[in-house]
Amino acid sequence: MKINEPKRILAKDIIKVWLIRDALVNALGFALLGVLFYLDFRFMWADWIWWLLLFITVASVIGAIWSLFKPYILYKSWRYEADHEFLQLKSGIWFEEHLLVPMAKIQAVETQQGPILRRYGLSSISVQTTGGSHLIEALLKEDAIVLRNQIAHYAKVQEMDDQ
Repeated sequence: MKINEPKRILAKDIIKVWLIRDALVNALGFALLGVLFYLDFRFMWADWIWWLLLFITVASVIGAIWSLFKPYILYKSWRYEADHEFLQLKSGIWFEEHLLVPMAKIQAVETQQGPILRRYGLSSISVQTTGGSHLIEALLKEDAIVLRNQIAHYAKVQEMDDQ
């Protein structure tokens, strides 16, 4: 049986969402580091703590720089597809992951929309199976509703065929 590679891509605005999300996480991390540096200065903790905080700061700066490029690369690698047999999810920058979820194993499907996604008119689709949960992170809201209904229909048809 030949299974074609998934071709559908996420909405382009997911890059902005990932950048905003990473910026918020980085800001929180640097604020926490600032507090720890202040406490180290104020209470004169052991010298090794200052070196540890310095190492964490350097690693965080490198991570913050990487987070400016990662969304563009990740966007190019993310693909999905849904047909009557499988939900396919393909992603990965260095280690490519190609996941095939049989429609017969899907128990629930829902759309989700947080404040950042809502700002850009996007929704995520969460698919629950017996083995866990899978997320398609950013589709236009209308496309997400159509895909959610399509997956629900295919999963129901598979369930009825299995009985």
